Amino acid sequence: MKGMDTKNVETVSPRGLDLQERVIEINRVAKVVKGGRRFSFTALVAVGDEEGVVGIGYGKAREVPLAIQKGVEDARKNMIRVPKYGQTITHRIIGRYGAGHVVLRPASPGTGVIAGGGVRAVLELGGVRDVLTKSIGTQNPINLVKATMDGLIRLRRPEEVAELRGLTVSQVLGLTTDKGTNDGEHLDAVDAEAAVAAGDAPVAVVEAEAEVAGVTEDVPPAPTEDDAPATPPVTDKGAS
Repeated sequence: MKGMDTKNVETVSPRGLDLQERVIEINRVAKVVKGGRRFSFTALVAVGDEEGVVGIGYGKAREVPLAIQKGVEDARKNMIRVPKYGQTITHRIIGRYGAGHVVLRPASPGTGVIAGGGVRAVLELGGVRDVLTKSIGTQNPINLVKATMDGLIRLRRPEEVAELRGLTVSQVLGLTTDKGTNDGEHLDAVDAEAAVAAGDAPVAVVEAEAEVAGVTEDVPPAPTEDDAPATPPVTDKGAS
């Protein structure tokens, strides 16, 4: 894409993909000539398969359908694969293009796409289901869409970061501690049972397993009124 660094991004061929098209903006422009004004139309289009592949395109023509067609053809030539972790992006990033800045932040499952306009269209077609966004600066739809694409292009995958740092993917994602042991929060049922059997599970997991199995410490029952020691009768020393 023009004006963007696409050297380290994975480009995708549109062959064999079930692509969805979405028109973001249609604008009418006029060119003043000797005999008057000539009108033409521009179309900003996003294309994606809603599974991790997205691209944007821009087309100009004398008619709206032809402008949209040119925009779709341009978008199919500039498709990239979006790095994702689950249904969200891998890390926080700020996309910049011209005066448009778009902040993209990962979100927990169920958050949804908190975005509007062209930013929402690009993220939804790219397969992102949970994300927080904020546009800063200009509200020009072309600059905002290109800033969003810039942010997606500069996202890094966990595998790349793990290779650069000499760590595992689980350590990069925060699933394990520095010592390589799990803190218990990310253990599934099978791993938890194996860890308890081996005696390597965290205290929280052991207590949870004991509670599920019904194992409790032997605690003596609380004393009742019948078990209370009888108090000797009070006698009056002055009585004869």
